[in-house]
Amino acid sequence: MSAPSITPGTPSTTPAPSGPAKPSRGKPVVIWAGLTVGLSAILLALLMLFISPSLLSGPRDLQVGMVGGTEQAERAAQLLDDQAPGAFEARTYADAAELQQGIEVRDVVGGFDLSGADVSVYVASAGSTAISGAVSNAGAVLAGSSGAPARVIDVVPLPADDPTGVGIGGLAFPLVFGGIVPAVAFSSMLAGRRGWILGGLFGFSAAGGLVVAAVLKFVFGSIDGPVLPVAASVGLGIAALALPLAGLKEVFGTKGFTVAAMSMMFVGNPFAGIAAGAQWLPAGVAVIGQLLPPGAAGTLVRAVAYFDGAGGLAAGITLGGWALLGLLLWFIAPRLKGAAQ
Repeated sequence: MSAPSITPGTPSTTPAPSGPAKPSRGKPVVIWAGLTVGLSAILLALLMLFISPSLLSGPRDLQVGMVGGTEQAERAAQLLDDQAPGAFEARTYADAAELQQGIEVRDVVGGFDLSGADVSVYVASAGSTAISGAVSNAGAVLAGSSGAPARVIDVVPLPADDPTGVGIGGLAFPLVFGGIVPAVAFSSMLAGRRGWILGGLFGFSAAGGLVVAAVLKFVFGSIDGPVLPVAASVGLGIAALALPLAGLKEVFGTKGFTVAAMSMMFVGNPFAGIAAGAQWLPAGVAVIGQLLPPGAAGTLVRAVAYFDGAGGLAAGITLGGWALLGLLLWFIAPRLKGAAQ
């Protein structure tokens, strides 16, 4: 039996032996270098986002009140400006009672009564311990220049159980966490059940607000007043995060949710200024922080907890706007998806 003949020029049908593909030379090096540089840049950006606001913070255009004669008040304002340029902006009050009222309604962060034998320094530590400390130091400067003793009066003090304001000052991360996690959890566990998901977000916002407020009052002693107003403020803050994130996930999918969640975590969190107060942050950072839910929520909670709501209107409107935006995205998502098909 003769062997099969192979016509010259005809390609052989016998498969070539296969083996593991060799990695292209140099490619791992490029990937390694790219990842190293890229991750280092991200680390640098995170350091700048979280540390720079604190390093660049300080007294800037703080509104303070002056009680005393016009010339005396002008000399005091000039002395403060010489000691700390741009730190304070002074306005005149008729008497100490009017100054205290201005502090309580948050027209000013503190003030000085120069009309007596000593210098009375009025502060509101509940508004910000950093700001009240700056006002106290300024009062010491004024007293030292005149040789008079200084007397510090805390118009709106922090509770005795939390004299440094750690409880409310630490709300930024829990608020961000409380907004991101339910948006993920309810949409994953109740996939496709839009009514249940939306109800879950509202329910968690209410429950989360009540839990946080109860812990602040009964565990940490950070608030002396009623629980429900603080609970409502925290709940609105959670809803202002959770609803837009859920709505973005419905409209743009996982990518939309991820970008928004990272923005809230890495911009909204460090720019919130909850611990020291928004006025303590650099101007641009403070504006951005107060336009995002974490910063607005912190401002509203502090206003409700210590100042009977004074100074919290803008923050409440901001949070309500975010919540409404989230609901709008949630309800238009099915129509957008239907139009795209």
